[in-house]
Amino acid sequence: MDAWPELDRYMHQLADLGRMSALLSWDQQVLMPRKGAEGRARAVATLRVIRHRQLTDPRLGELLDQAREADLDVPRAAMVRVLAHDRDRAVKLPDDLVRRLALAGSRGQAVWEVARRDRDWEMFRPCLEEMVALKREQADLLGHDGEPYDALMDAYEPGMRTARVEPLFASLADELQTLLGAIADAGPPRRPLFGGAAFPDALQWDFTMRLLRDIGFDLDAGRQDLSAHPFTTTIALHDIRLTTRMDPDDPFSAISSTMHEAGHGLYDQGFDPEYEDTPIAEAPSLGLHESQSRLWENLVGRSLPFWEHYTPVMREMFGEAMGDASAEDVYREVNRVQPSLIRVESDEVTYNLHILIRFELELALLRGELEAADLAGEWDAAYDRRLGVRPPHAGVGVLQDVHWSTGSFGYFPTYTLGNLYSAILWERIASDLPDIDRGLRRAEFGPLLDWLRTHIHRPGHIQEGDDLIHEVTGSRLQHGPFMRYLWGKFGPLYGIEAPA
Repeated sequence: MDAWPELDRYMHQLADLGRMSALLSWDQQVLMPRKGAEGRARAVATLRVIRHRQLTDPRLGELLDQAREADLDVPRAAMVRVLAHDRDRAVKLPDDLVRRLALAGSRGQAVWEVARRDRDWEMFRPCLEEMVALKREQADLLGHDGEPYDALMDAYEPGMRTARVEPLFASLADELQTLLGAIADAGPPRRPLFGGAAFPDALQWDFTMRLLRDIGFDLDAGRQDLSAHPFTTTIALHDIRLTTRMDPDDPFSAISSTMHEAGHGLYDQGFDPEYEDTPIAEAPSLGLHESQSRLWENLVGRSLPFWEHYTPVMREMFGEAMGDASAEDVYREVNRVQPSLIRVESDEVTYNLHILIRFELELALLRGELEAADLAGEWDAAYDRRLGVRPPHAGVGVLQDVHWSTGSFGYFPTYTLGNLYSAILWERIASDLPDIDRGLRRAEFGPLLDWLRTHIHRPGHIQEGDDLIHEVTGSRLQHGPFMRYLWGKFGPLYGIEAPA
């Protein structure tokens, strides 16, 4: 294709504009002084509009039309497919809406941080009302077959539809409730192992940095910082920003956050450098991206072999705070099942019920069955109904997540999809790497990372997510492997058996 160099320049320019926007967003959440929020909102909005105009440039459309008719190799054909998908969505949105969404997201995030700290729902409510109205407008402009949520979810999980997710999640929820009920019947939840012990932030930081180095995160191509809500931002292949947060009463909060975000970071450090700054140097979907964060956080970081190695390390670093805890004690602690209020600190059994609540509320908001002003009350009622707990205030209730402040509607389902994908992948990993537990016990993570690099990371977005999972494992998206994993872990821990 003679015009490929011109198309290639468009791809790299779009990547550079996205890079600048990502850096501004990372800075806002990590370093920016609070009074800088308004100026930052305007700068982000301007950059988003510039990128939007580049993406919707008629010349780019002409080039993509030519490319569709050309005889391209597999990577270039994938680049055209992915870029055309993004452009087809973008041309349906006017510059003005792009600007209003960017302004509302940046301003809303700044207000959310203060409202969450002060437990003040009414402070944040007008921001959410504005954002929901904008997302409904966006969904209608993007187009849908009567389900506005589909138009928004497609940005994170291309091709996924509510009609597929809703029954999948409902079946999963039923089986999770069965498991949760069996655990509850087995006896009261264990008391926290380290209640009252102090774990200094500085030592927690050192421990999480050690974990990053051990599992293979390249700290010359990335960094970790602190933020109100842990997240990962990819600026470039060799500039991956992770954040975590510390709780002096619970060192496992930071450990889980770091392992989770490191899973994202390892993925983004593993793309094929040959395709950097092209549309295929990215995950096919956020569900697949979440499969990596949940795999490292849970299937690795909450496993007994992992803690057989790191419990002595924690005893050495934290001293008396660890008491005489054994690896088995820590393993039981990090896998303690108890319905709770906070999603990011929940156990593996109840985590997806937290996601189901958010999914159902988002659906109701987009369908017009729920107004944003009523969200806090509906949130509390949903937690009471699904998990038997009720938030004492909005800070641990409707204000706990950053996503809605930035307009990330349609994002939450990808966490559960990631859990399902991670279990499908782990069954194949266990088959291909039969010594995986011995490797984790020795903190030898290289074989696991190499497997993920080969099968998941380097392919990038050459295929769609579900197709890649099928090629690697022979399985499509389903919840069976995930439930087998949960029963296989929590059955022995709680002395219960899966129903026949």
